[in-house]
Amino acid sequence: MLKGVKKAPHRSLFKAMGYTDEELKRPIVGVANAANEIIPGHIHLDQITEAVKAGVRMAGGTPIEFSVIGVCDGIAMHHEGMKYSLMSREVIADSIEIMAMAHPFDGLVLITNCDKIVPGMLMAALRLNIPSIIVSGGPMLSGEFMGKAVDVISVFEAVGEVASGRMTEEDLKCLEDVACPGCGSCAGMFTANSMNCLSEAIGLALPGNGTIPAVMAERIRLAKESGMQIIELIERGIRPRDIATFSAFKNAISVDMALGCSTNTVLHLIAIAHEAKVVIDLKMFDEISKSVPQLCSLRPGGPHFLQDLHAAGGIPAVMMELSKEGLLDLDVMTVGGRPLREVLAHSENRNPEVIRHIDRPYNKEGGLAVLFGNLAPEGGVVKQSAVAEEMKVFMGKARVFNSEEEATNAILNKRINPKEVVVIRYEGPRGGPGMREMLTPTAAIIGMGLDKEVALITDGRFSGGTRGLAIGHVSPEAASGGPIALVREGDVIEINIPERSINLMVSEEEMERRRLGLKTFSPKIKEGYAVRYAHLVSSASKGAILK
Repeated sequence: MLKGVKKAPHRSLFKAMGYTDEELKRPIVGVANAANEIIPGHIHLDQITEAVKAGVRMAGGTPIEFSVIGVCDGIAMHHEGMKYSLMSREVIADSIEIMAMAHPFDGLVLITNCDKIVPGMLMAALRLNIPSIIVSGGPMLSGEFMGKAVDVISVFEAVGEVASGRMTEEDLKCLEDVACPGCGSCAGMFTANSMNCLSEAIGLALPGNGTIPAVMAERIRLAKESGMQIIELIERGIRPRDIATFSAFKNAISVDMALGCSTNTVLHLIAIAHEAKVVIDLKMFDEISKSVPQLCSLRPGGPHFLQDLHAAGGIPAVMMELSKEGLLDLDVMTVGGRPLREVLAHSENRNPEVIRHIDRPYNKEGGLAVLFGNLAPEGGVVKQSAVAEEMKVFMGKARVFNSEEEATNAILNKRINPKEVVVIRYEGPRGGPGMREMLTPTAAIIGMGLDKEVALITDGRFSGGTRGLAIGHVSPEAASGGPIALVREGDVIEINIPERSINLMVSEEEMERRRLGLKTFSPKIKEGYAVRYAHLVSSASKGAILK
């Protein structure tokens, strides 16, 4: 891009922007900044970006910033906009690829924070395979309402409480004002924080990336250190695929299970591994879940927030506990330029209630489980750490809805009864299109007081903030002719998390008769990117990657 006589015109264009000869001789670092004014987790990323650029300059490099889009899942929730959230992951990865191929940077610093932006950037880093490091903006602090710690999920669930008469609209307004007290990714172990923590666990971010609160000066220092570290990675030729190996992905899945992360991590880790030329699948998640205990009880399934996890020692402390039982490969490389073994050498578990010791876990199994059966031949995913014990084996009659809106209206209008299974279909990657998150209906079930009496299954997905017996990613999806398309009102569905099964109690002969009557798939959205996406996207069981 810059060297030799033939590149004189290129240098001239850089000089038009004020770059000096000295700056152009240094390593050129692309700084992908996902700041915008629509995502609380990104509203402060310009400050993080300036700190990263300062770090790059301190280490002798030249930072060059460019922009990246982002969707706020919370704001996009429960309307047409949510269909574009998962779709944005591919656009983010593609746009970074375009920028880095058109302008051959020596390295990349990827500044992110929220749901699809983190995996999109990780996918880009592994696809490009030039020295790269991830830097997040950090989690939001929890709010306080009536003496209790709260977050955005508290507000979603309160909507159902108002509908059921358990809360007044005046109290809801007060809660709404305090639940999200400032910048950062939402305060619990929801998807954004899950992926930021797993960026550490896989080795592509420095320690603290997932847990240092957004408002702390420590976050700025981490950004500067990351900017400095990219120069070492460039000088040593350490690339993302040198770090994100099969063993590193196994480590990340183990940490996922110990933390009780979002079900979305399954989609994203499979897609990220695909870019790294590493093959992982749903069965691998479930096998690891059976051998790795849950060490943390974080929101939404438990009482603790990300600020508590950070104070207890963060991801290094979690990994240190797992290493006591040989559950991690400690020889993998990290972006710190050191093997994991050295990174964990000085870690400390400062609060054994927030991060339980390995011999005293919250649960013997990990946070996620994968269910298979005639209703989900390719699998369905549940956050078992957020399911009440008495709901882990459940049988109920199906209430069938072909959209999220239909189901939510039924829940809020008190048309769902105990011992029923809400089935929401045609919301998968292809059928949605875009595989919307179902936080509004699951939160409504909680708010209506039905969380220990009603199950929900969908070929869509859930927010990391969802709790209760909610099974998503049911594959194949309805739009691809999956068995979920064959469910009829009143059919009995049997769910057994300990046995990892989900079955429709209908004969194979009857299912075959129903299959003959299925209509040919047609995308719900008739123009634009969503149509192209619907025709190119793969199954959720394959990470919803584009073919």
